[in-house]
Amino acid sequence: MIVSYRCGLMLRECLQSLQEHPPARGLRITVVDNDSGDGTADVVRREFQDVRLIALDENVGFSAANNLVLRETTAEYVLVLNPDTRICEGTLDTLLRLMDANERVGIAGCRLVQEDGTFDHAARRSFPTPASALGHFLRVGRSERAPASLAAYRAPDVGEGPVDAVNGAFMLMRRAMLDEIGLFDEGYWMYMEDLDLCYRAARAGWITWYEPSVEAVHIKAGTSGHHRRLRVNYAFHYGMYRYYRTHLAGERSAPFNALVYAGIGLKFLGSAAGSAAARARRRLDVAGAA
Repeated sequence: MIVSYRCGLMLRECLQSLQEHPPARGLRITVVDNDSGDGTADVVRREFQDVRLIALDENVGFSAANNLVLRETTAEYVLVLNPDTRICEGTLDTLLRLMDANERVGIAGCRLVQEDGTFDHAARRSFPTPASALGHFLRVGRSERAPASLAAYRAPDVGEGPVDAVNGAFMLMRRAMLDEIGLFDEGYWMYMEDLDLCYRAARAGWITWYEPSVEAVHIKAGTSGHHRRLRVNYAFHYGMYRYYRTHLAGERSAPFNALVYAGIGLKFLGSAAGSAAARARRRLDVAGAA
């Protein structure tokens, strides 16, 4: 299933890749369009008649849109896929065989590469901690020499096999696992819902598997943009807050939690201001070019 929002060109390429590289056992595709209002849904209606389209009249977010389909499907496996991805040959068949062979693998992800062929480090991740989040946002944890405790965002100690989490851009999931742990938490409008689901799966004893022998192309920030709009920026930081409050805050003191929440709030303000300034500069550049 694919949740789309104002991404007609990328959605077309994503659907074409699924048609070109389907699994041998077959595939039913559903697109849930979050009230794009720009013709994105028309791409499906006009060019992909075999694809089921659910066109919503409001943007309900990533979790809720996916859950619309997850609640009704009875397939043994379900693939949650971003529209800014393209499936490569053999990826789905390999992952399905892997999950068939190990019934405790509840979630599987593949290697993600960007359009220029470089590795997308977010393909596999360790569960975030306050230290690793700080390391990532200060860019210390992004160094190849950073210790694993500061580099959870890219899980450098995992080359293949069980991992804490894979990226929500591509998540192949077992229906039996979802029946046990529940669907995406709709309290996350967008961002962090994938980590939350992987965390709940791990707590229930399910394995999340990262398989680098197969891959998909992922256009980073293809749908959200590199300079997030205010609502999207808020959703990103609220997701951080909700994840921490739900899974980590109970193990720490109230003063420490207050410090974490304040840090998230300050980062949101800084990020929102930076994104607004970048968008304003871009508008000026466009106006100047005209």
